[in-house]
Amino acid sequence: MLKQTLSQKLLQKLSPQQIQFIKLLQMTTADFEERVEQELLDNPALEKGDEAGLEVRKDEFNNEESMNDDYNSEDSYESDEFDVSEFLTGDDNNASFKMTDDYGDEEQKEMPIAYQQSFYDFLVDQVHANFEEGDDLQLAMHLVGNIEEDGYLRRELPAIVNDLAFTENISTSEEHLERILTKIQNFDPPGIGARNLQECLLLQLYKKDYGGNRALDLAERIIADHMDAFVKKHYDKIKSALKINDNDLKLALNEITKLNPKPGQSQSQSVSQYIIPDFTVVNEEGDLRVILNSRNAPELKLSQSYSETLQAYDKDNGKDKNLKDAVQYIKQKLDGAKWFIDSVKQRQQTLQMTMTAIVEAQREFFTYGDETSLKPMILKDIADKIQMDISTISRVANSKYVQTDFGIFPLKYFFSEGIVNESGEEVSNREVKKILSDAIAGESKKKPLTDEALMDLLKDKGYNIARRTVAKYREQLNIPVARLRKEL
Repeated sequence: MLKQTLSQKLLQKLSPQQIQFIKLLQMTTADFEERVEQELLDNPALEKGDEAGLEVRKDEFNNEESMNDDYNSEDSYESDEFDVSEFLTGDDNNASFKMTDDYGDEEQKEMPIAYQQSFYDFLVDQVHANFEEGDDLQLAMHLVGNIEEDGYLRRELPAIVNDLAFTENISTSEEHLERILTKIQNFDPPGIGARNLQECLLLQLYKKDYGGNRALDLAERIIADHMDAFVKKHYDKIKSALKINDNDLKLALNEITKLNPKPGQSQSQSVSQYIIPDFTVVNEEGDLRVILNSRNAPELKLSQSYSETLQAYDKDNGKDKNLKDAVQYIKQKLDGAKWFIDSVKQRQQTLQMTMTAIVEAQREFFTYGDETSLKPMILKDIADKIQMDISTISRVANSKYVQTDFGIFPLKYFFSEGIVNESGEEVSNREVKKILSDAIAGESKKKPLTDEALMDLLKDKGYNIARRTVAKYREQLNIPVARLRKEL
C-alpha cells in the first residue's frame, strides 16, 4: 500500500566549495601544485601572477573571523541576476589572493629528474635479445608481463596456460612455459622470475657459485633443504643436520644476507619521489617562526579580460540577449575561479594555524631536538586549541612534512599517546619507544632481550607497562621478536 507522508529532517550537507577545500587541504605540496596548474588550464577566468607567493606569517591569521567557514551560507551564484561589480578587479580581497614573499626575488627552481628506464622495459629488452621472432618470443613477453614489481612471478603456470588459450588463442603446455621461464630466470637482476622467496634466493646463489666456494655451497644447502629452520633462526638444527660448526654456519649466513629478497625493486627505475617539506620552522634566538613553503601559496587572480566583458554587459544593461548568454558562461567561470581562490586562501590559513599550534605545543622539541622531550598530544588537542574539527587536523597532518634544524619530520611524528610514569607525570609513549629501541640496539645479539626482559627494564626506569604493550611498541618500531634478532 502506497501513501504519502510529510516529515521534517535536519540534514547537514557539504557545499561544493567545502568539498573543494577539503580536497585541497589533504594534498601534499607536489599534488597541490599540480592541482593549481590543472585549474589554470581548465578555467580561463583564473590567472597566475608574475611571481610566486610565499611566507604566510603567523600574525596574518590571528583574526578568528578569517577562519570562519564562508561557505556555510547560501550562495547567490545560482540566481539569474548578479552584481557585476563583485567580479571587477578593483577589490583585491575578491579579485585576487596575494601574500608577501619572504623568499625575496630568488628564482624558484625545480629539482631536475633524469629519465630512467622502467623495470618492465629493462626485461623486455632482454627478451628481445634472447628470443627470436616466433611463438617463444610471444610466450616470453607474456611471462614477463606477469612478473610483479618486486620481481616475482606469482601467477601459477597452469593459470597462465589457460590465459594464453582463452585471451590470445595460443596453445602451449606447462612444460614449455617452464623451459622459457628458466631462460628468463637467467636475466638480470639475479632472482628475477622466481615464484617464491626460496627459489629467488637459490637463483641468486646459483648465479654467484662458480665452484670451490664452501660458504656458497652451504648457503645453497641451507636454503634448499632447511629453509624453514633458517627463517625461524633455528641454527642448532641446521648445524646438527649439516654437521657443521659455528664458523661454517656464520660464513654461509653471511653469503645469504648479501642476497636481495626483492630483486625487482633494485632494478625498478620509476621516477624518484622527493619529500617536499610543507613547512620550515626557524629558530631565531629562541623565537620559533613557522614558514609555509612558497609553493603552497601561488598568486592567483581573476582574468582582466573576463572582468572587462562583464563591464561591457553592465553598460549594455543586459538588453543584448546574445551578450547576456555569453556573459552567463563567463559568470560560471568567474564563480569557479573565485571559489578556487577562496579555497586556496583557506587552505593556507588552516595549514599555518595548525602548524603554529603544533610548534607551540612541542616548543621544547623544536628548540632542542630531543625526542624524549615530546609531550603527549592527540589530534583533539590541536583541534580544540584552534577551534577546528578533528577531521580537519587529521587532513593537515596526513602526508605533510616540516623541516627543522634537526631534520625533516612528518607531522604525524608529533602526535602520540600519553603514559603515566611512576611519579605520576604524563609522558609521551615516544619516550618509552626510545628506551626500547636503545635497549635493543645495545643488547647482546647472541642473547637478545625478550619482551619480558624489556618490560622489567622499563619498570626499573619507572614505567609500569604490560608485556603486551611492550610487544605493541616493539612492533610499531618494526623490531622483530627476540628469537628473530638472534645472531651467531
